[in-house]
Amino acid sequence: MPDSGAPGIYPSRPRISIDGREEVALGAQVQDLFVEETVEGLYRCEATFINWGPRNGAIGFLYFDRGMLEFGKTLKVEMGAGDAAGTVFEGRITALEGRFSGARPPEVLVLAEDRMQDLRMTRRTRTFEDVSDADVVRRIASAHSLRAEVDFSGPTHRVVAQVNQSDLALARDRARAAGAELWMEGDTLKAKPRTSRGAGSATLTYGQALIELSVTADLANQATGFTVAGWDVAGKRAVTHRATDTVVSAELNGGDAGGKVLEAALASRDQQVVHDLPVNADEARALAEAHYARAARRFVVGHGVAEGDARVKVGAEVELKAVGPLFEGKYYVTRARHTFDAASGYRTAFTVERPALGRAA
Repeated sequence: MPDSGAPGIYPSRPRISIDGREEVALGAQVQDLFVEETVEGLYRCEATFINWGPRNGAIGFLYFDRGMLEFGKTLKVEMGAGDAAGTVFEGRITALEGRFSGARPPEVLVLAEDRMQDLRMTRRTRTFEDVSDADVVRRIASAHSLRAEVDFSGPTHRVVAQVNQSDLALARDRARAAGAELWMEGDTLKAKPRTSRGAGSATLTYGQALIELSVTADLANQATGFTVAGWDVAGKRAVTHRATDTVVSAELNGGDAGGKVLEAALASRDQQVVHDLPVNADEARALAEAHYARAARRFVVGHGVAEGDARVKVGAEVELKAVGPLFEGKYYVTRARHTFDAASGYRTAFTVERPALGRAA
């Protein structure tokens, strides 16, 4: 059965909107475009447009008046058709570049980023007292007039320090420590565990929508357990927690976890986390589980290229088919890059990962 996605023939050219209004003529001038998102957050877009033609009864530059293409305006990009259609980027214009080549007419390159740019460009030194990691993320969102959807649990910290660090780096650190991911949708800052991100799904079959794929199961960075140790100041006692593959048991889908494969093939190998110092048992558990989950999920990593599909985005679940029993199945998208050019049309490159290897037939 073919993949459920775009129809057999469809226009691959992106649809461009500026400040909420689709600009059909601007979309027709797209020479090339790419949009990239990673699991670390901060969405970016680069788009090149023809910048020469008829305008106001004369021939000249089309977009150098800063009327349509202006700093701070919202750029929205939609791509694909059928089930595979959707918005692949929404952010604000942050840079304009003139391009002049003897082989092509003058062009203008537009660079845009999502609202996480506000967090990236704000660097502070300050402290937060008696807060959870979720509280810190909410306060950062509020400071930038962003709405917040923060849904993850974690311990309360006596002090969290931000020392010459950007708000984006701090928000990433606090989300990562609690095993959550951080991303932006419009003007809403979101932070949730991977298992509840819910970014949709898609099926890609090799020989159909899936054009190429390389996928590796690697034991080099796997462990049978991660241990975090610290000191409970209030209780005046040592605290320790060891996390194992039970942390990702719901994500194995019947496959073999990297830690189990490591133990059976080579040896039992634990990792000791030494650069974090928890001050209570809850913090030790959260840190150990977050460290284990990050390593375990990178046991099987794939890099692929597919026919353009807006459903393939960070946080989505992609099912890969016709790639053999070891590697078939569901993966989590950690990087997505949507591109358009005249030679290839619309393509989607992606990186996926999962904590388990399929079992041989």
